[in-house]
Amino acid sequence: MKRINEYKKLYGIDKPIVLSELKQAYRVLVKQWHPDKFQDGDPLKAEAEEMGRRVVDGYHFLVSIAPETKAAQLEDYLRTINECGIADFRHKGLLLEITFTDGSCYEYFGVNANVFKKLINADKQVRFAKRFIYESYLYRQSKKASVEA
Repeated sequence: MKRINEYKKLYGIDKPIVLSELKQAYRVLVKQWHPDKFQDGDPLKAEAEEMGRRVVDGYHFLVSIAPETKAAQLEDYLRTINECGIADFRHKGLLLEITFTDGSCYEYFGVNANVFKKLINADKQVRFAKRFIYESYLYRQSKKASVEA
């Protein structure tokens, strides 16, 4: 959730993400922080390079959790959670990453350690995840899915 809030703050978003507005904000930020705007030796050039990376990373991240993106990918997501088993999972902080048997990987945000422990100890982890994780938490398809697939 920290990452989501950080990127929303960077883009000045305080309501649900709308892709057209996000794209406009992205263009403004890219123009503002493009490293080519700064001369070599300018102390702001290094900062501009770092901000440029954050702007691009933030854009791709916010696009991946936008309602429009999730709606477009809903059919694949539902097929994955209903037809595939869990191949592997990792939990760090409030992020749960689940890799499915079809090779796809999804990140779930805001999953606390207590819910993760219940997932680990569940007799049927897939059933537990269907009831308490898949539709309860903000999610996005992880980049790892496209790399591994």
